[in-house]
Amino acid sequence: MPKARSKKFKKRSFHGNRHRNSVPKNNVSTASATKLNTLESSDGLEYDIQESKGNRIIDIQTLLGVFSILSCPKCFATGLKLTEDSKEGLCSNFAIVCKCGFMAGFTSTPKENKKCSLNTLLVFGLRLMGRGFSAGMKLLCTLNLPYVCKKTFRIHELKLLEAVKYSCEENMKAASNEVQNLKKTTTCGVSVDGTWQQRGHMSLNGCVSVISIDTGKILDLEVMTQYCEMCEMNIKCDHECSNYKGSSGNMESVGAFRIFERSVMKRELQYTEYYGDGDSKAFLKVKDIYGEDTFTKLECIGKTKGLGGKGKLTDKFIDKLQNYYGIAIRSNAGSIEKMQSAVIAAFFHCCSSNRNLMHGQCPDGKDSWCRYKRALSDKRQYLEKSPGLPNSVMKVIKATYLELCDKHLLKKCLHGMTQNNNESFNNVLWTILPKETFVQQKTLFLGSYIAVLLFNSGYLGLLPIFNYLKIPIVPLTLKKYMGIDKERVMKSKRQSLPSTKLSRKKQKAKKKSKLVKNEVKEGLKYKYGEF
Repeated sequence: MPKARSKKFKKRSFHGNRHRNSVPKNNVSTASATKLNTLESSDGLEYDIQESKGNRIIDIQTLLGVFSILSCPKCFATGLKLTEDSKEGLCSNFAIVCKCGFMAGFTSTPKENKKCSLNTLLVFGLRLMGRGFSAGMKLLCTLNLPYVCKKTFRIHELKLLEAVKYSCEENMKAASNEVQNLKKTTTCGVSVDGTWQQRGHMSLNGCVSVISIDTGKILDLEVMTQYCEMCEMNIKCDHECSNYKGSSGNMESVGAFRIFERSVMKRELQYTEYYGDGDSKAFLKVKDIYGEDTFTKLECIGKTKGLGGKGKLTDKFIDKLQNYYGIAIRSNAGSIEKMQSAVIAAFFHCCSSNRNLMHGQCPDGKDSWCRYKRALSDKRQYLEKSPGLPNSVMKVIKATYLELCDKHLLKKCLHGMTQNNNESFNNVLWTILPKETFVQQKTLFLGSYIAVLLFNSGYLGLLPIFNYLKIPIVPLTLKKYMGIDKERVMKSKRQSLPSTKLSRKKQKAKKKSKLVKNEVKEGLKYKYGEF
């Protein structure tokens, strides 16, 4: 009888990992979870992954071997042949020919209106990944698969552009109707931001997005480009030229004006509250578009500029001052007095040191955010570890900081809103259209419309494109798209947990502290124009 296996070698059962139960299902609300609330109802969508549908890669010799099993042994022995009549990218036309006179043809993938939808889906998939013709050629050549020519690739892009443009417009109309149903009015607040494909305000391509403050979805988009291939080649003929002429820095103002000008006609909305970061003249361009005194300009509380100063300021201290300023703004939204008091208290709290304690304006009590005041309330000794700032340096930055405590400025931050949604959309946009690769007008519009669908509705928002192109949605595609969206929601919830946020801040501070120590130890090694 064999010896019993020792208990110490017994395989451990899986009881979950750090990601399995780290996200509460109900009490964490994120922007992605709010926008993709359709996932809860999408569970009713039926899909059967056991059904043999979809596309597969198969070797031709293997296919011929299958026919040898299914066909008559006598006919196969006398010369049954499989020939490839023609190729249309990934779609091939085959014929089975026998010496006895039998002949039958078939295609490798089904066709819709005598056209292979697989090639269109290939182009669609490449654009979703931010890649184009060259990347597709490298991939399929490596896999030993046929590929379409560049002209055919562009034809499929134009077909996709038509479908994506229609789906995007319908999606933004639905987002506008959602705002009207939510607010029971035709006026709403929006955050406006422009983004460019190339840094340094020298880009030929740009985009302006208007996002609802209430739903976090894109209501309208203006894609602009200064590049025209026909004009660059000096070809004089009737063609669709670039839709903008001027400096790159002025794109945001012009784009915002175009969007606000058509808001009533196309969206049946008036954007009466303008949330911006103040880095362009876009607000001045649109402030009287509905008439005088119809606009309210509000500042984004996520961007605070001018906190730097001269003297012995380290990057670590500047980050600390910015963080405390932002926390004071967000924690006191709705009260101008509390906000101003908290902002001033945050400045002196950051500048405080063990030799010069400056916690007089910090809130008292055991629940105070100030450690010194908590220790004082518990009647225990507190040792200030922060180096603070010397008086000479503090006097230099104090005047600049107090300008940020002005009630007129803080009044614009009472709403507690940010432009984070715009920044998130910009990230999605330039993932689909990478900044390192210049694209022409049609590709720019195609990528921008895809980005809107993904931002507003996730990957399930791409399904209307399939319907427009009359391409069947197979169960595997539906299941995978739903899985991607669910993972996006779960990831956003994990990253929104207080413990996760605190961990990110600690890691960032640790990394910055390490870099500063290395720079001090090594001395000046690189600086523009110094050597």
